Order: sequence, then C-alpha cells, then structure tokens
Amino acid sequence: MALSLNACMLILKEHHLLKSSAIQGDMDTVMTSVSYDSRKVQPNGLFFCKGENFRTIYLTMAKDKGAITYVAEQPYPEGKGMNAFIVRNVQKAMALLAAAYYNYPQDELFIIAYTGTKGKTTSAYFTKSILDEMTDHKTALFSTIDRVVGPKPDQRFKSDLTTPESLDLFHDMRSAVDNGMTHLVMEVSSQAYLKSRVFGLTYDVGFFLNITPDHIGPNEHPNFANYLHCKLQLLVNSRVCVINAETDHFPEVYAAATTTTDPDSIFLFANANYQEPHNIPIDFRMESHEADLFESRFTFTPVTPKAISFGVHGDYQLKLVGDYNESNATAAIIGSLLAGADTYETQEGLKNVTIPGRMESALAPGHGAVYVDYAHNYGSMHALLSFLIRQYKHPRIIVVLGAPGDKGVSRRADFARVLNQYASDVFLTTDDPGFEDPADIAAEINRGIDHEQVRVTTELDRPKAIHDAILDSNPGDIVVVAGKGADPYQKVRGVDTPYPTDMVIVHQVIDQLPAAKGADK
Repeated sequence: MALSLNACMLILKEHHLLKSSAIQGDMDTVMTSVSYDSRKVQPNGLFFCKGENFRTIYLTMAKDKGAITYVAEQPYPEGKGMNAFIVRNVQKAMALLAAAYYNYPQDELFIIAYTGTKGKTTSAYFTKSILDEMTDHKTALFSTIDRVVGPKPDQRFKSDLTTPESLDLFHDMRSAVDNGMTHLVMEVSSQAYLKSRVFGLTYDVGFFLNITPDHIGPNEHPNFANYLHCKLQLLVNSRVCVINAETDHFPEVYAAATTTTDPDSIFLFANANYQEPHNIPIDFRMESHEADLFESRFTFTPVTPKAISFGVHGDYQLKLVGDYNESNATAAIIGSLLAGADTYETQEGLKNVTIPGRMESALAPGHGAVYVDYAHNYGSMHALLSFLIRQYKHPRIIVVLGAPGDKGVSRRADFARVLNQYASDVFLTTDDPGFEDPADIAAEINRGIDHEQVRVTTELDRPKAIHDAILDSNPGDIVVVAGKGADPYQKVRGVDTPYPTDMVIVHQVIDQLPAAKGADK
C-alpha cells in the first residue's frame, strides 16, 4: 500500500478540506505507511494529528520514528522539516486518505450496513449467516461483538468499537478483500458519523431499523436532533435504502432516503398487522407465529410488485425468541435478497443462528427462567421486557442491570422509566463504570424508580447481584440480566478488567443450586 503527496493534495482539494500545505520536496514522494497512533508509526509514514486530547509530543514521537508527512487542523512547530497538510477537519481527511491508501477496498465488496438504536448486531449476524450460505463463507462482518475478515479462526477477533476509526476500518476491508471475502455486513453507529469515521463511504444497501433517544450526553451527541441527523447519514450514503416503517420519526427518515435515492430503490418493511399511516406502500410484511423459550417462527411475505420480483418468501424459524428478533431477521432476509440470495438460502441461513449475549437463556431448577441479553438502552429494554410480559402472561420480572459511566447519561432515567413499566424487582449493579463511581450511577437510576411498584436492591458486585436475583426467583418468574451480554470485561477507570461474562456467571449459579446438583447424581 502507498500514497503519494500529489494524491493527498488532489483528494483534499476535491473535498474542500485543504486549508494550506507545506511540501518539502517532490510531489511524487510516496508514503508507505499511515497511522494516527504515534506508537505504531513506521518509516516513510503519514501521521494524523487527531483527537481532542492530541498532544504535540505525539507528533515529535511520530517524526522520530520516521513519519515524513503529517495531517492536522493547525500547523505545529514540532513538524518542522516534515510535509504538512493543514485541513478543516482531520477526521474527514483521515477517512478519505485511508480509503485511497488501501486502494478503495469498498469497491470490491458488496456492503450491507445497519443503523438503529437497537437491533444492529442481531440483524448483522443474521445477514452474515444467510450470505455465508450463499457465498460459501466469503462474507466479512464488522459488528459490536466480532470483526471477521476471513474464513480462518485467526481472522476473527473481538471488536473495540461498533464502527472503528477510519484507518482501521479500511485496513480491515482491505484484509477482507485480500482474504477472498466478497461481501461485508457492518454496523454503523451514530458516533461513526459524529466522528466522521465513515466519511465518503457509500453502501450498496443501507438499513434504518429504528430510533429512540440514546447516546446523548457530554461526551456524545449534544441532543436528540443531532443523534437523529447522524443516524440519517447512512441512508443518504446508500445506493439502496431499507426502512422499518414502524420506526419513530418515519417522515424524517424517509425524506432523508429520498435526498439521494430514487423511491424505486427504497424498500419498507413492517409487521403484518401494522396499519401504515404514511401513504407509502409497505413492500415486505412479517407475521409472527408460535414461540417458546427456545424458538420462534414467522412468515415473510413480499407485497408490492417490486418486492415480489425477488421471489423470496415463506416460513422461517429462529433460535432467538422475541418478535423484535423476527423483525431483525426480516431485515436480514431483505438485505440478503438484495445481494442475490434465494428463499432456501435465507431459510437455511437463519434457522440455527445464535449470537453471544443476545437472548441467551437457561432454566434455574427450583427457580425461574433466566435470560441474558445485551439490552442496554430504553428501546432494547422496552422491546425485551414487553415481549416477555406478553409471552409469559405477565410473570414476575426480576431485572439485573447497571449503566455505563462517562457516556449515555440519558439511559439512566430511561432505565428507571422502563423498569417502572415492566419490572417487579431490580438489582442495580455495575456495568462498565469507567471513571464514575458505580454507586453514584446506581443511585441516579434509583431516583427515577417508583418504589411502590418496583422493589430495588443495590448490589454493586455484579456476579453476586446475578446470584441473588436467581435465588430470589421462583418457578414461573423471569430473571433478565441486561446490558453486558457477552462482554468479557468491565471497563473500570480506563482499564478493561477481565469478567467471566454474564452467561458464565448464570451457569455457575445454576450449577450450585441443590436441584441442579441432585440432577447430576
């Protein structure tokens, strides 16, 4: 991989990002490495001075390690003797130059992208499973949980961010192409647009699943309008748009899609019983059938002529229960048929999918049923708890949850609101407290809880909170362990502290129950 000074100049000018430049030599000079981390700089490299906490010592370190060019929003004396591009937005510049450095790998992949307050990860996993059926496992995945850039075990690794920094994003796309991948399914967070991580990237198919207030706080979106605006950018940058017609703010969402996409390339989906109020035909319908603790079934039906033309329809089964997961599966079917999948491939691809930390369940002998789910905001908690209320005919629901520190501050009041709607008991505990005191976070959630309806226990030791919640349950009760899903760590004061995962803790508790011990004899 390589990038010349001349190419950098042309790209930055084309996008009106270049304020000034200082070139020390030949414009044909080529950089053979790129980095935004001074510790990873290689000789003959291009270095990006990015971040609110950028310190000039990083540029000095990059220069000492052999960087010959830097990109920044202001000139730095520490860069004397280096080539310099001074830009209006260093994050946008980095995204554009990263794509060029890695030779535009997006042009060699069919990309399906998901945004939404809830359901992105589940929809992405469903889609990958179908496309793996169609492509013989040549589908890459960029998700909150995993990043898959090839078919081998060592080409699958845990994600740090839902949507990574642009240099890492295009690096992984190039790796996927080089490893023989032909398709990519990716989640796109609102932060990806707020931080310009995907600036300039166009998707073959873009999904808007839903939106509820989230990620609003001092270190994230300043308000809901900004959050919605960032979410809508995915549709603006997609060749084909697919929208859940039941989403809040549908008129704004549909209008955003039409700014760059012909209506013939915009598809809507909804439940069979949803009466659309928008005077826009719904293309695909999903009808839920019977479900139990371990499996659900639904029918997928194309309605409009343009939907019927794909020839994909029929009955489907899932190992993930919940009508909201059936909606996510419907999205996956649509994305896959737009990529060329047929009915058999979509049915086979969906029926055995399991997702770490998503609606994992276990029965506690002598106690209740336990669900572990990543539900981590109002939308996902509301969907999960309302489904369980309907499915189990208003059981006693015991919830174990916390809220992360340093971000998503609005979630704390939202958690209280959803607990007041559905929970009988809650164990407030620790969930990635960051630099905040988990006791303060729990107290903030507790202030919004109606204590006449919900019994509150604060237990900051998360394994003990899970243990106590399960032991407090009776047969017929439901215990929901929410928030962390399959996360194998707690983020505490900047350190990823190892944590066994919620499901491991659940099984440890169940294994120690008298009924479980007796069953083993």
